[in-house]
Amino acid sequence: MTIDWQKEVEVRKDDLMRDLEDLLRIDSVRDIEHGTKEEPLGPGPAAALRKVLEIAERDGFETKNIENVAGHIDYGDGEEMFGLLGHVDVVPVDDNWDTDPFEPVVKDGKLYARGSSDDKGPSIAAYYAMKIIKDLELPLSKKIRFIFGTDEESEWVGIHRYMEVEEMPKVGFSPDANFPIINGEKGILSYEVTFDNQSGDTGAFTLESFKAGMRTNMVPGDATAVLKVNDETKAADLKAAFETFTAEKEVDGEYKEENGQITLTTIGKGAHAQEPKFGINAATYLATFLVDHDLDASGVHYVKVIADYMHLDYNGKKLNAYTKHDVMGETTSSANLFDYTQDGAKKVTLNIRHPEGITKDDILDNMKEVLKDEGVSIEIIGDVKTPHYVPGDDPLVKTLLDVYEEHTGNKGEEQSIGGGTYGRILERGVAYGALFPGEENVMHQPNEFMPVDSLLKATAIYADAIYRLAK
Repeated sequence: MTIDWQKEVEVRKDDLMRDLEDLLRIDSVRDIEHGTKEEPLGPGPAAALRKVLEIAERDGFETKNIENVAGHIDYGDGEEMFGLLGHVDVVPVDDNWDTDPFEPVVKDGKLYARGSSDDKGPSIAAYYAMKIIKDLELPLSKKIRFIFGTDEESEWVGIHRYMEVEEMPKVGFSPDANFPIINGEKGILSYEVTFDNQSGDTGAFTLESFKAGMRTNMVPGDATAVLKVNDETKAADLKAAFETFTAEKEVDGEYKEENGQITLTTIGKGAHAQEPKFGINAATYLATFLVDHDLDASGVHYVKVIADYMHLDYNGKKLNAYTKHDVMGETTSSANLFDYTQDGAKKVTLNIRHPEGITKDDILDNMKEVLKDEGVSIEIIGDVKTPHYVPGDDPLVKTLLDVYEEHTGNKGEEQSIGGGTYGRILERGVAYGALFPGEENVMHQPNEFMPVDSLLKATAIYADAIYRLAK
């Protein structure tokens, strides 16, 4: 039986886009501050989960909602399961969008909205692939289970809860990365660097606060420092120097002075922490400016460590966190959360993604050795993900690459990433699309988009791949 998968997708294009746009309109940033017993991760993620399950119920699928933190869609009744894993939460947005991030709009063939690329767009593509198989009543020997989480962008509470109470597939893929395939994922973890208080000269300026970052997995696109002016004669020089700095460097800036305080803001470019080189870290740039401007002892201590060890160090070489693996590539390092107050916290959180060949404890020991004389302490915080790899000769990998090659005419090859997808939680799990080679990766960035044609092509690839692996 020959199936024109692309034609089947085109027939459903309008429905697919309508469902996706409805989902994109839901602000599903994790929001535990407004969480309740019924919606522990916040109203937005719960609403997005319910919307996906509602769409599936409309189309005649069996669904299950697990405590508004995760859920699944089932099709077929085989004893063995083939898994799909997506997420309906999104990362926060900033003020650098040209459009409303939660009001999807198509411009020049691109669908702009938060989540269009990561991961609502690819998840709806995979759902419609599953729907095509159901609509065509194709014979299956396996149950297809599509699992959705609601905080993949943070602590994975939802998927971990799901794994506690529901049966998991052993084999499957997550539509949450790149084509032709991602069969290797680096270890991911965060290190919190805490700074000691310093005594000494008050300087011409006291660093009252330094703030930047929204999530550990996002390069900060803006940063703000508040300075108390101790020497009025130096203020004009600081303003002139800041204007020169922002004119010459990659960041824009804003300078405000009132009531004896100066507020400096740098504006760079946010990016996914798996590829920090594609961002412009506004915080580390701000630190490099401040380090030469006569701050108080604690203030200069804070910005100097950032400038010396974290600025433009995308691979962790300055902190001796670097290693390289033939298949999984190099370590990446990105300083993403900055929290400094004169009388309180003085911290920086680093997000490090590493291949096999170095452990989290190796990295911790190496960083402690490098910074042993810098008046800081370091600890591992949050969720820790170890490296994950499915060999290239695995039947899952070979089938997915074959499908990709047949639909694109391009060679399919193994790839590894620094991002973490739900694919890593399966014994034989990978990530598969929906970003095609050569396309701009705008995940976690302002003005996130997904090319509509690519979304439709991915849907056809997913349908073919799922059918081959579940029939």
